[in-house]
Amino acid sequence: MKFQPLKHLPSIFIGFVFVQSLFFKFSGSYETDYIFSTLGDWSGLAWFGTYGAYMVGTGELIATILLFSRWHGLGALFSVGVMSGAIVFHLFTPLGIIMPEFNAAGEIVAYDGGLLFGMACLVWLSAAFLTIRDLKSETGVLNKLFNAVFNKGNAL
Repeated sequence: MKFQPLKHLPSIFIGFVFVQSLFFKFSGSYETDYIFSTLGDWSGLAWFGTYGAYMVGTGELIATILLFSRWHGLGALFSVGVMSGAIVFHLFTPLGIIMPEFNAAGEIVAYDGGLLFGMACLVWLSAAFLTIRDLKSETGVLNKLFNAVFNKGNAL
């Protein structure tokens, strides 16, 4: 496969952000506990506070794997969906944009200044770019899927 900067660089960025966040989501870090317990309390869905990080982390892992497969467009679309949820939760819930940072004892030692939210926005923009690019490409899986669903030829 030939290196295509407009396809591979955004994919690498998205994959990097998603994979490095897996440690936090799967290890029960204080930051992850804070985020998902806040959302669980706000929504009234206590199970989301307990299992939400695992669900989101699994979604991010699946999206990353798809981004580096022939199903690249689906990975990009899935990434848009995951990050849309993150952005909405940051903007329209008590979670907010600025997240606390914790030390090893679980005490708040600083705030991230909106870095987590900013990264979510950059990942969303990268994934939206890749999604649109795949929809417009004749060889894109989203283009083929769209055409197959709406009977416009180019069936899968």
